[in-house]
Amino acid sequence: MTQPNVMDWSVCKESFIRQVYEDPERIKSIIKQANQRLKRVNNTEISEETVSFIIEDYYEVIKELLIAYLLKDGMRSKNHQCLFSYFHKKNPEYETEVVIILQMSHFRNRLCYYGESIPVEFYEKNKEKFIQIINIITNSLL
Repeated sequence: MTQPNVMDWSVCKESFIRQVYEDPERIKSIIKQANQRLKRVNNTEISEETVSFIIEDYYEVIKELLIAYLLKDGMRSKNHQCLFSYFHKKNPEYETEVVIILQMSHFRNRLCYYGESIPVEFYEKNKEKFIQIINIITNSLL
């Protein structure tokens, strides 16, 4: 497995991270929203027309859970890349998962900013990993 190309955590800390008070109620609320989005994903039938939005929703769930993950440690990030960087810094054993999150981020950005569809093959190859990543982050928030 190749090393994930995550933003350097020292750059994140210097430019994109600010210290905040841990807010258990906000963390609970974010997790609740992520779970509601996940429920919507699970109720959406996969097709050529829906696959891009399903992957986008999985990405949003992961991103929201990582926001809660940072909040639990008293931090907020001004960008998504620092969410991934922090998760990788704290959990180097999940290198494969971080690579998949970065791929999801890339595809989501191509979808949102350029109107490019996400390949069904990416979903088929990684759908179990999406759930595994969500479970890993969720369990770390308990």
